[in-house]
Amino acid sequence: MTLDGMHHITMITGDATQNVAFYADVLGLRLVKKTVNFDAPEAYHLYFGDETGAPGTILTWFEFAGAQPGRAGAGMIHTIDLGVPSTESLDFWSERLAAKGYTSERVEDTLTFTDYDGLRFRLVVTDTPRAGAIHPEVPAEHAIRGVVGARAYRARDLDADRALLTDTLGFTETGEGEYDLGGFRWAYDPATEYGYQGAGTVHHIAWHSRDEDHVAWQQRVAQAGMQVTPVIDRDYFDAIYFQQPQGVLFEIATTSPGFAVDEDPDHLGEALRLPKQHEWLRSQLEKQLIPLVNPRAAAPTA
Repeated sequence: MTLDGMHHITMITGDATQNVAFYADVLGLRLVKKTVNFDAPEAYHLYFGDETGAPGTILTWFEFAGAQPGRAGAGMIHTIDLGVPSTESLDFWSERLAAKGYTSERVEDTLTFTDYDGLRFRLVVTDTPRAGAIHPEVPAEHAIRGVVGARAYRARDLDADRALLTDTLGFTETGEGEYDLGGFRWAYDPATEYGYQGAGTVHHIAWHSRDEDHVAWQQRVAQAGMQVTPVIDRDYFDAIYFQQPQGVLFEIATTSPGFAVDEDPDHLGEALRLPKQHEWLRSQLEKQLIPLVNPRAAAPTA
C-alpha cells in the first residue's frame, strides 16, 4: 500500500476574480471546478490544474472575500514548486511574468515569483511526462506540468514527524529535513517568525491514495497516534484529515470520482457546482457570490 505522491494543495485568497485571472490566464492552468467551501458555502472553492484535473496538478483556493494578508510561519508551507520541461521554459516564464507585471528571480534551474497575494512559487525543471493545460499564449513545450514539491517551516525538531513520514506514510528521506514521495519533494526550513493564516497562505496539503486503500490509510494514520477524521465525502474525492507533529494540516484524498463526475470534461469549471448539502442555497449563493467567468467559456476556441 503506497501513496501516489501529492493530490492537491489548498490556499486562501481574498479575491476570486484575481485568482482566476492569475492562475487561469497568467500561469495558463485550467479552471477545472468552480464550487464553494463545504463548511462556509458563502466562500468560493476554486480548483486549477491540467486539462483533466489530474491528481498531482491541482492547486485550490478558498476565497474569503477581502481576507487580510497572512504570513507563513512555523507549521506552514511557504513555497510551492511547479514543474516545467526545460531551462528554455524558465526563460519563457520570466518574460511572461514580467509582461504581466510580476517580478521573478532566476537562480540556476529555478525561477521564483509570488502571486498577487504574495504566495511564493518556484518553477523548477522536471522530467515528468505529464502534459500541461492548454492556453493560447503558452506554448505546449513550456506549459506547467504539475506540482512537484513544497517547503514548510517546521514547528519542532526534525525528529518530530520523521517516523510518521517514513514508516507510516512511505516517504523516502533524501537529506536532512528533505523527503520524496512519488517524485514530489517535501522539505523543511527553520521558522524565522510567527505565522498566521490569511490571504496568500497555504491551508493544507493532500496526498493521493488509491480508492481501495483509503480506509486502510485512515486506520494506519490512527495507529501512528494521529487524531484523524472520519472519511469525508468531498464530492470529487473522499478525504481524511490530520494535523501532523510539525503543525502542517495533512489530508489524504482518493482518485475517484474526479472532476468530471458532474460536468462534461470539455466544460469543466464553467458552471457553479454546489455540494449536495448546499444545493438548496443555490438561488441565494448565485446572488451573493461575485460572478466568475471561466476563460474557457469566454474563449472556447482556445
